[in-house]
Amino acid sequence: MTWRKFSGEVIQTPILEEVEAAIERETNLGNKLKVCIGTDSQVKGAFTDFATVIVFIREQRGAFMFIHQERTSQKMSIKERMLHEVQKSIDIAYKLCDLLDLYDVDLEVHADINTNPMFKSNQALHEAMGYILSMGFVFKAKPEAFASSCCANKMVQ
Repeated sequence: MTWRKFSGEVIQTPILEEVEAAIERETNLGNKLKVCIGTDSQVKGAFTDFATVIVFIREQRGAFMFIHQERTSQKMSIKERMLHEVQKSIDIAYKLCDLLDLYDVDLEVHADINTNPMFKSNQALHEAMGYILSMGFVFKAKPEAFASSCCANKMVQ
């Protein structure tokens, strides 16, 4: 799985090592961190592009993120696609949660799902929320889910 920085620089080390190095570096600089993980997707003709982001928020000092992108030709309904996004975010959160606990870094999983029933993505809200919460993660949906609805969204546009 290839990850990169926002600058486009490809991360050469395993993502777990890179996250730990980032936490240590930021902690040594005196920054308190929170990590938010989110995924967004965009259908482009016969393909669907997915972007998963790990956003590191430095308390009162900005943020940075790591990005993973992939493309599939698999056809999905809107609900399937929303739940696929959630699955991708949970997979990464699960890989990182022990490390984040070790360093006492708060974690949120963001879903690009609208809480307003007028939007199509709302079809997946209850399943996504139940899945994320049952895994023990903090859940955020739109409009609070900036990792998915802003950061990851920027990567798939």
